[in-house]
Amino acid sequence: MSSAAEQEAVAERRTAASAVVNGTRRATPGVPVWPGASTPLGARFRVGPDGVAGTNFALWAAGAEAVELCLFDGQGRETRARLTELTHEIWHGFVPGVMPGQRYGYRVHGRWDPWTGGRWNPAKLLLDPYARAVDGEFALPPEVYGHVRDWPEQHVADTVRDERDSAPFVPKGVVVHDDDDWADDRRPKTPWADSVIYELHVRGFTMRHPAIPEELRGTYAGLAHPAAIEHLVKLGVTAVELLPVHQFAHEDHLLRRGLKNHWGYNSVGYFAPHAAYAASGTRGQQVGEFKRMVRALHAAGIEVILDVVYNHTAEAGELGPTLSLKGIDNRGYYRLQSDARRYADYTGCGNTLHVVQPQVLRLITDSLRYWVTEMGVDGFRFDLAAALARSMHDVDMLSPFLAVIAQDPVLRRVKLIAEPWDVGSGGYQVGAFPPLWTEWNDRYRNAVRDFWRHALPDVREMGYRLSGSSDLYAWGGRRPYASVNFVTAHDGFTLRDLVSYERKHNEANGEGNRDGTNDNRAWNCGAEGESDDERVRSLRRRQLRNLLTTLLLSTGVPMLVAGDEMGRTQRGNNNAYCQDNEISWVDWELLEDPGWKNLFDLTSRLIALRHDHPVLRRRAFFSGRPHSVDGLRDLAWFTPRGTEMTERDWYAPAATLGMYLSGRDIPGRDERGAPITDDSFLAVLHAGDRPAPFVLPGPPWAERYELVLDTSTEDQSRPPLTSHPSAVPLTVPARSVLLLRVLT
Repeated sequence: MSSAAEQEAVAERRTAASAVVNGTRRATPGVPVWPGASTPLGARFRVGPDGVAGTNFALWAAGAEAVELCLFDGQGRETRARLTELTHEIWHGFVPGVMPGQRYGYRVHGRWDPWTGGRWNPAKLLLDPYARAVDGEFALPPEVYGHVRDWPEQHVADTVRDERDSAPFVPKGVVVHDDDDWADDRRPKTPWADSVIYELHVRGFTMRHPAIPEELRGTYAGLAHPAAIEHLVKLGVTAVELLPVHQFAHEDHLLRRGLKNHWGYNSVGYFAPHAAYAASGTRGQQVGEFKRMVRALHAAGIEVILDVVYNHTAEAGELGPTLSLKGIDNRGYYRLQSDARRYADYTGCGNTLHVVQPQVLRLITDSLRYWVTEMGVDGFRFDLAAALARSMHDVDMLSPFLAVIAQDPVLRRVKLIAEPWDVGSGGYQVGAFPPLWTEWNDRYRNAVRDFWRHALPDVREMGYRLSGSSDLYAWGGRRPYASVNFVTAHDGFTLRDLVSYERKHNEANGEGNRDGTNDNRAWNCGAEGESDDERVRSLRRRQLRNLLTTLLLSTGVPMLVAGDEMGRTQRGNNNAYCQDNEISWVDWELLEDPGWKNLFDLTSRLIALRHDHPVLRRRAFFSGRPHSVDGLRDLAWFTPRGTEMTERDWYAPAATLGMYLSGRDIPGRDERGAPITDDSFLAVLHAGDRPAPFVLPGPPWAERYELVLDTSTEDQSRPPLTSHPSAVPLTVPARSVLLLRVLT
């Protein structure tokens, strides 16, 4: 069938379908709408003309023919009013008497023409992209789809408009008024080099905590509870990185299987704290509750970083629901293919926001500034950031998004973390983001995992990763803290599962174990899954100590995942995005087990060691060159023979690596201008399965060494602090890290 004929045939079917579906209610007369203002966008409560209180509504909808504001009372009854003012493609109006707590949405009229990207459908109630609070949950019955989802001919189903009213099935925006000026808040402003990030899920972290009242578990208030903050303070982390807290929706395929999107990477409201995480209410109370959480964390010296998903939305592709942007201006908000029925998908989620469009860029930057200035957050981790850096097609480090961030007086001052890849062609961009940005460094993750399972062909890669990844970041003024080092993240095995499973076990996700990566770079220590063999269990705990010690001694910014410090397991599930249950929730009873309590103590001790010693958190890359007449360098590498590594040594297979960090040659000065000096350390990493001798480097490197940490020891509460002469062999236990302080 030709394109024109297909359109005509489908139009006939659509007319027939319209006769059998419900119509929509008309606008109710008598709702006064004054002209109002086109800025700011969203719903803003204020005092209008003649001192009359009300709310100004403003919505960008460039191609629309008309916009109806829909107000809902406590019983769900809808009242509509046309917004007749149009300024620079923004529809706006001031409605007197509309107070905070009022629920609302929009119906946007326009041409239904999927072949050119037009998907306007006034039967669908749309969420305001600038809504600051959302009341209700998204269900996904057929009524919330702009097209007839169950049309018999599925290959053209997206072109048949569904006329049924979606209002009973979708959440509403809430008018919020909050004049909090944050005068009593004190941001920690932790320098990048001093940061230790702790990735956590608001709900998963608090759901099983016995000291948090049951009614607060799973909420912002639960994370603000003293018991939750006490754990973070004892651990010593400086920032929490929260998995998505923007309002999100659950995917249809999950709801059909009785599951939900637990991680939240399916955003639909970029200004609204996810309502399901609020203990105090969803008529705007979630905003204040989130702010109180931020204040409580700040008071404890902990920054708040948000994991944000601006690359796609929950509306998916042409067969996805119509919830907000798709029905406001599909062509304006989303990247479309040359066949405008189809969406460009650089995210694997069905759609990609068209960030080069000014109004989309404004939506994102307005959202970011809002969370900084009005919600108090300290930074962002950008999911699939390469998708945001694409110009028309290719990733472009001079793209509008990156340029706007670089010059924005608010955003350029906060912490910016890129997940430096997407799923499109040329999307892998590790090391390519410009100054101001840090990056999740997956090459660090891969190298450390491979080293400790003894799978590296040589130690070149490990040397780069331990010392700050200068091969990736030593350009354009970037610093070692551009590398966010991690061994695990929310996506993949937990640390305990990394040493307990070699294969993913995602059957609970209902996808036939096809989801999740197969590239785990894991070693199960001789048995797949949980084991009663004490030798296996002991080896696994040692490997955990090795991995955590390596992470926290490496140059760069370490990131831990909630629960890894006490042996949390997901039972081998490496893609637990849909497991809102004990698989994903932190099990606090683990701390009652002496073995896992020891792991927590070690992690806390390593973080404290890092805080105490600037040589472990350098602000500039190592030079590797002598800085004094005795020939000492700021960084040196040693073989087990006690000799400095040669070019041949770097290319030879090896299980042992010695790293010498000089505290005499730390670049920079303190706040008073004095040189920064510190102790010098030698770290010996040995991945071999048998003990091995290591000759401690002699003068000028050291006369003696003091052993301060040995990961072969189960109980880490008592540091070894044993002295060893230089230039003689020291036996390094199998699969262990030794950290020695230089004695002069």
